[in-house]
Amino acid sequence: MSRLTIAIPMLNEAKALPALAASLARLDPPPHEVLCIDGGSEDQSVALAEAQGWRVISTQRGRGRQINAGVEAAQGEHVLILHADTVLPSDAVQVVEAALSDPKVSLASFTPIIRGPEKTRWGTTAHNWAKTWYAPLLFYPRLFFRGARLLFGDHAMFFRREQFLEVGGCDPQAMVMEEADLCIRLAALGRVRMVPRAVETSDRRIAEWGALKANWIYFRVGLSWALGAREGLERHYPDVR
Repeated sequence: MSRLTIAIPMLNEAKALPALAASLARLDPPPHEVLCIDGGSEDQSVALAEAQGWRVISTQRGRGRQINAGVEAAQGEHVLILHADTVLPSDAVQVVEAALSDPKVSLASFTPIIRGPEKTRWGTTAHNWAKTWYAPLLFYPRLFFRGARLLFGDHAMFFRREQFLEVGGCDPQAMVMEEADLCIRLAALGRVRMVPRAVETSDRRIAEWGALKANWIYFRVGLSWALGAREGLERHYPDVR
């Protein structure tokens, strides 16, 4: 039996949930549970999730708070944080269990490919892959050489529930970059790695902003966080639904 909880922090994701539901229905084997953590949706997100038979809990808006609430409520030993616009491969549960069978790994993720209905964003996909390595090498070199990498929400990160709770989870005040903060915390317990198995994540931000603007925003927010900024970063990273 699977030991995996798939936890989905959501806010007004009614447009994305039908495709997400179809992809989760194809998982073989299925996860132990699918848990949605709603941050105050004003659309049909909660009703759509409940119609799928998923467990839904509510908490204050904020990805750090939502992830913390989801992991606290999770029934599985392992937890995968899945954004509503990201599609897992059908063998995702096996990939997670295999990666976490290595006791030296404290946190891992899939490799994201950014794709929309019309095109695959190979340039942004390549940059997304590269910054997993260059960002910790530049700003956390000691951790980098101990095996730390910086993963982000569209990577579909996963970890052991017990270790997440041991390090205090995500910064509850974090509206963005909560995943990078979690990488630093869990790096104290083991390696952080990206496994060579793809997930597909929506290009909706790039479609809305354009590739140059989107990558500039990603870079600006990431650099500000690396230099110590923690408050107000969400002003530069508006929601796109």
